[in-house]
Amino acid sequence: MISTLSALVRRTRQHHAIEHAALQLLAQRVPNRRMVGLSDPLGFTVFGALTEAQVQAAVSDAMLRLQAGEASLAIHPHCGTNLATSGLLVALATSVARLGGKRDPFSQFARTMLFAMPALVASEPLGIYLQRYTTLAQIGDRWMVGVRSQKLGPLTITRVVLE
Repeated sequence: MISTLSALVRRTRQHHAIEHAALQLLAQRVPNRRMVGLSDPLGFTVFGALTEAQVQAAVSDAMLRLQAGEASLAIHPHCGTNLATSGLLVALATSVARLGGKRDPFSQFARTMLFAMPALVASEPLGIYLQRYTTLAQIGDRWMVGVRSQKLGPLTITRVVLE
C-alpha cells in the first residue's frame, strides 16, 4: 500500500515537472497566450488555446531538456504551489494580526497590512523552494503516450498522457 502511494506521488511529481517545463517552452513559443496546467498520476492537462501539435512538441522538447539536465525548467514562477503558499502565509499572518491590538477598524486594517505584507513577500521564494518537493526533474522512466485536445465552448483542453 505504501509503495503504491509512494509510486503515485513520484509519478505526479515527475508529471508536474514535465508540465512546468512544457508550459515554459509554450510561453516562449506562443507568447501572450494564457495557459494553466494541472498534473496527476496519469499525466497532465493544459487549459489554453493551443493545438495538439504545439503541446506535443513542447512536451517532447521539455522531456528531452529535463533528461539532459535542465532541472531548472521544472520550477515555474506561476505554479499553484506558489499561490497556495501565498494564501497560507497571508491567512496565518492576518489571523495572528487579529489576535491583539486595538479593535477599531482602522487599527485592525493597519495591523493586518503590517502582518500580511511581509508574509506575501516571503511567500514567493518559499513557494519556489517548495516546488523542489512538488516536482521531480528526474524523468528518465517517463514517456509520452498521447496528446488529445478537445474544445469546451471557447476553452481548449489538452490532455497529455504519460507512462
